[in-house]
Amino acid sequence: MRYKLFSVVPVLLSCIGSAQTKPAAANSEITIAPPSSAIVRSHVIAPANEPAISQAEKLRLIRSHIKYVFVLFQENRSFDFYFSTYPGADGLYAGPNGPRSTSGVAGFTQPLVNTDGTIGTITPFRIPANITAADGSTVPLYPADVASVNHSHEAIARKLALDANGIAQNSEYALSEEGVTIINGRPSKAPSLERKQFGELVMSHVDCDTAPFLWRYADRFTLFDNFMDTIVGPSTPNAIAMISGQGGETQWMLHPDAANSGGKGTAATVPMLADPAPYWGSSLDVANKANQPVGRSGSVSKNLTFATLPLSFMGNDIQKTTAADFDPTFDLPDVQEDIAKIAGHGSIAVNWGWYQQGYDHEINDANSTASHSGYVAHHNAPQYFGYIANNPNETTHMHGLSEFFDDVAARRLPRSGVFYVRGGYGNIAEFKPQDPNPKLVKVFSGDDDHPGYSDSQISEAMLAQEINAIASSPYWSESAIIITYDESDGLYDHTQPRIRSYDAKGLPLEQGPRIPAIVISPYSVAHAVSHVPSEHSSIIKFVDELFSLVPLADLPDEEKARKIGEEKFGQKNLGPADDKVPNVGDMSSAFDTLRLQGKRAPLSASYAEIPAAEITSFPHESGNGCKMLQIKPTDFGMPNPVPADFNPRPDTTPGIPASGKWIP
Repeated sequence: MRYKLFSVVPVLLSCIGSAQTKPAAANSEITIAPPSSAIVRSHVIAPANEPAISQAEKLRLIRSHIKYVFVLFQENRSFDFYFSTYPGADGLYAGPNGPRSTSGVAGFTQPLVNTDGTIGTITPFRIPANITAADGSTVPLYPADVASVNHSHEAIARKLALDANGIAQNSEYALSEEGVTIINGRPSKAPSLERKQFGELVMSHVDCDTAPFLWRYADRFTLFDNFMDTIVGPSTPNAIAMISGQGGETQWMLHPDAANSGGKGTAATVPMLADPAPYWGSSLDVANKANQPVGRSGSVSKNLTFATLPLSFMGNDIQKTTAADFDPTFDLPDVQEDIAKIAGHGSIAVNWGWYQQGYDHEINDANSTASHSGYVAHHNAPQYFGYIANNPNETTHMHGLSEFFDDVAARRLPRSGVFYVRGGYGNIAEFKPQDPNPKLVKVFSGDDDHPGYSDSQISEAMLAQEINAIASSPYWSESAIIITYDESDGLYDHTQPRIRSYDAKGLPLEQGPRIPAIVISPYSVAHAVSHVPSEHSSIIKFVDELFSLVPLADLPDEEKARKIGEEKFGQKNLGPADDKVPNVGDMSSAFDTLRLQGKRAPLSASYAEIPAAEITSFPHESGNGCKMLQIKPTDFGMPNPVPADFNPRPDTTPGIPASGKWIP
């Protein structure tokens, strides 16, 4: 038996619509499930009525308590990959109201072409810790290490399979991975074994046995089960969306030719739909005054010139700050009116920092020179913008990952601010994945959770170290920690995105598939699942409200571009969604009104911490995370339809594990 019969105790926040315009959660919108009679959980809060207060009053209370926002920004996982069986969430087998039939779950059963050309079907399944081989031996699968599936813009657009009304059917995840189409009941070709295994992998998921730390944070604090990525596509546009709410749509509208590629070797287009290296640090940056690290990608981005939070963060210092730009005519033409509005708004400058592994010297570099060995340049959103990367006053905000731990430990952070934290190709703690295969130890050493090079447990260990660092500091008492992701990696998720814009070719542009998001704070609602529609712009909206900033969507240059999009292209929602776009919440549902009012005690720092011995012990919780957490996933007792030829790493360990024909 894999689990004991334990039950989770969630608080369900059923707020629908924009949290900016709706009143704060009332009694009818919060329920607390009774604890299982089989166990007493020491951290279960007593049922209590949530007071009905206005949203404005709730935001006032949040401002009075929260001074620090930490965004722990991970890579490439769909919500269903980690939380499809989390009790109380909108998952594969149950929703907020309990069990449901899978017949109504979009894409639950979809076609898969076999290697002999016959057409079968596949349904979601959990990657087991091990399987039994043909000779009766036990073969470990190491589900913390999986290959990366296709997450290009075109691939994800195909996987969503929009119908004639623009509604995502989510029905071609497997076929897209196989590279096969079915026309008139006949497949275009028979896939190779490797491509078929990728078609299977895209439908897989894990649970609290593989990701016990993530489930622990979700259980103790607030999990968002309706948080979508911004751009239908890969990492770079969604990394950029974390600080801008868009992938460059307003720059596209102001410069229509920017959507056309000039050919091989030229700058990539906007809106951003791929993973080009930043202009800053590339060969196109001939002056290189800013001396930015160089990326590995062959293609190069244009200089991005639209508004971001770092522009808003300049506050009433903005004119002085932008005056230091090395090339204002190149970097600032599309934000001139934005600068004037920000300067006149009266908000003081907001402290911020972007900490990313490999950006500069790390503690595991061999000498005093930065190796940049773990650096993923196309994940560093600020480096794409000349008014940040080409301004010596602004590059001071970008750091390596080691500096985050140093700054928190030395209490060097300013009195308040917003701080983004990212991993990379390796890990500065030099953790090793559980799989002893020397080849995979080298391949899966990353800590940002990107499939194909990161190990899930190394990645959640890094999260735990980051959260422990904050929890053991004075910053904890005034902090909101947001764990989220850039995009889904193209892994299956059953929730249907609300498509609100299209690219120049007519493919769906915004918004993309669902990704995980968790809010951790002394003032969090505990054991909660928030169903509020959210996305990267929700974090921007939260920051706007917390620091009294002008929403990016309301800045004049962005408004001008949005108007062009509506008048010339019939698309009124091109651009940031921190205002003007319906059904985008602001993360405030994660905060407990009674805690904010002082009527319920804040959650202690120790409640967020994971003991160091657990962090460094692999596999986490000895592979029995669900039992240790006392949570029963919603697929408990159900068949687990693992395909007979399944392989979690078709590219790095080819073959069929169950047959023994596998290269470990």
